Amino acid sequence: MSEPRTTTGPALGGVTPAASEQGVESFGYKQELKRSLTFTDLLIYGLVFMVPIAPFGIFGGVFQASGGMVALAYVVGGIAMAFTAASYSQMSRAFPMAGSVYTYAGRGIGRPVGFIAGWMVLLDYLLIPGLLYLISGFAMNSILPSIPVWVWVVAFVVLNTVVNYFGIEFTARVNKIVLVAELIVLAIFLVIGVIALSSGEGRGWDFSPIYNSDTFSLELVFGAVSVAVLSFLGFDAISTLAEENRDSARSIGKSMIAALVLAGTLFVVQTWVAALLVPNPDTLIAEGDAAGTAFYDAAEVAGGAWLGTLTAVATAIAWGFANSLVAQAATSRLLFAMARDRQLPSFLAAVHPTRRVPVNATFLVAVISLVLGIYMSTRDDGITLLSTLVNFGALSAFLLLHASVVVHYIGRQRSRNWWLHLVVPVVGFAILAYVVYNAQVAAQELGFVWFAIGVVLLVVLLATGRKPELTSEEKL
Repeated sequence: MSEPRTTTGPALGGVTPAASEQGVESFGYKQELKRSLTFTDLLIYGLVFMVPIAPFGIFGGVFQASGGMVALAYVVGGIAMAFTAASYSQMSRAFPMAGSVYTYAGRGIGRPVGFIAGWMVLLDYLLIPGLLYLISGFAMNSILPSIPVWVWVVAFVVLNTVVNYFGIEFTARVNKIVLVAELIVLAIFLVIGVIALSSGEGRGWDFSPIYNSDTFSLELVFGAVSVAVLSFLGFDAISTLAEENRDSARSIGKSMIAALVLAGTLFVVQTWVAALLVPNPDTLIAEGDAAGTAFYDAAEVAGGAWLGTLTAVATAIAWGFANSLVAQAATSRLLFAMARDRQLPSFLAAVHPTRRVPVNATFLVAVISLVLGIYMSTRDDGITLLSTLVNFGALSAFLLLHASVVVHYIGRQRSRNWWLHLVVPVVGFAILAYVVYNAQVAAQELGFVWFAIGVVLLVVLLATGRKPELTSEEKL
């Protein structure tokens, strides 16, 4: 690789030497996005995307799928994602650019593989904002039934699009405020929940949420993990901001791992407490949670109707505003990266001259989320269907991420760091492959249909000469 240039000035928005030493210009691209995010900004971004109270919205589904061992599902999911975060950390240091797994697989393995990885993760990124708006719409509808779900979807889409349009720095400031509010609500629930359990409410203290010998099986747990992993998705989105990170490329990997550890701990604690407060656990396992209110019902057992309402409102704001806000930002960066390499229409690579954000990609994500959210609000299985599809796309892309670590570092760079560049990615690949295997059949079928469409598009792109313009690929 040619020696990277150290550049300061308007083109980089005052980028520090640490960031510019491994900047995108050394890979043949022009630095267009504004470098302004610190490690703290990245960490907060990841936490907001993951949502510290994420289990509030899908608690019932995970409880049913795991046979009540919801905390165990989050423990296993956290371990699986830890291996993935380690692989992300390695690839983000090698290729500090926007595009996430699309960039890593494309440069680590090959252009066609990069397209497929980007295509599969698009299934996650394009659908997840719509899913978030849908969950928040149902949460608000449970409080104000007179206002239809679709109205809330429209309101949240418009609000988030406006915030994202004003730039990544404004988005980062909003993230900090919302994160504090989420943590306050979570603290209130945990304190009141612990007091209630100690006072004899619910089932009292036991270890059934982490292990139940009567129902435990690997297939059951990993099937539940395929749903629970939705709560962890978000740490990986930090990598999409690589070209807006002003610190060392190492900050990307460090912030991913830190966000994963912090959020994972909160997930396990809150689901353990909530599982012990579920009013009718056998009914929930048998019939599921179509209305998505299981967590709010558990909160009501602990503190009364006001706590149930508070957790519902917090879910609506966290999923419909904070999480979907950063999801829209991450998705627009992925579209930007793929369009820049001529894998998507070129208008998606347009960057606003003053806001320095991928403006067309941002608006496209808003339109897709709006249509998807409104349509799915009319289906009884809208939340479940979108959740399984989102997870399948993400996990499939993560499989290619792990493979790219081995190919790039062991195969090309001749690395002898066997732990980080061979053992970790191989173990991570195996765990995720087993989770995908145990996913719902509907998710597998629709996911493979999406994969097949991607393969057809790849063939068309190659046949028409639209190969990725990885300018400096031959130097890597």
